This record gives sequence, C-alpha cells and structure tokens, in this order.
Amino acid sequence: MPDSLHDLTATICKFADERDWEQFHSPKNLSMALIVEAGELVEHFQWLSRKQSRELDDEQRRDVALEMADVLIYLVRMAERLDIDLLEAAGKKMALNAEKYPADRSRSRADKYTRYQQDP
Repeated sequence: MPDSLHDLTATICKFADERDWEQFHSPKNLSMALIVEAGELVEHFQWLSRKQSRELDDEQRRDVALEMADVLIYLVRMAERLDIDLLEAAGKKMALNAEKYPADRSRSRADKYTRYQQDP
C-alpha cells in the first residue's frame, strides 16, 4: 500500500507498465478517463439531499471511496505523464486562492471572487 504521492505514482506506473498500457496513457486520454470517473463519483450523490450526502452508509462510503480512488489514480498518472508535481501545483493554487478569496471578504460567501472584488 503506497504511503506517499511518490509511492502511489510508482505503483501506478508499474501497474501500467506491466500491462503495456503506457501507449494509451496520453494526457488527452487520461483527462477524458478522469472526467468519466468524476462523473461516476457524482452519480453516487445525484438526487441525495445535503443531509443524505453527509450520512452515507458503509456500502455507499466504500463505493464512493473507490470512485475517489479512480479519480486520484488518473490524476496522478496524468501528472506523471506531464511531469507536474501535484503537491507543488496545489501549494501554488492555494496561494492564488488565498489572494482571490481573502478570508475577511469571502467568509460565508459562495459567490465567485469577481463579485466581491467590486465591493467597496
């Protein structure tokens, strides 16, 4: 069981290599597979209320966890293929988000940052 993003990447690469799947793992194909898996994740929550979506039973949680794993696997594989450090990219994105969504202006607001950049 991998215990870091680096180990997970190595495990995914080995898995694909053993099956000669590298030929299919272009960024284009991986991005499409990623969105398919994200859609399958969303299906588990379709038609649930907010409350129901927070109170999954054990089977639902297991199924959701597996779909989340699929999303993560494709994302990690795509990052590997494009030589993108996901942790570095996430850190940079969080810094950008902090600038766009300052806590004092965005607290308890769900609207896009462009709405309150216009506020006095």
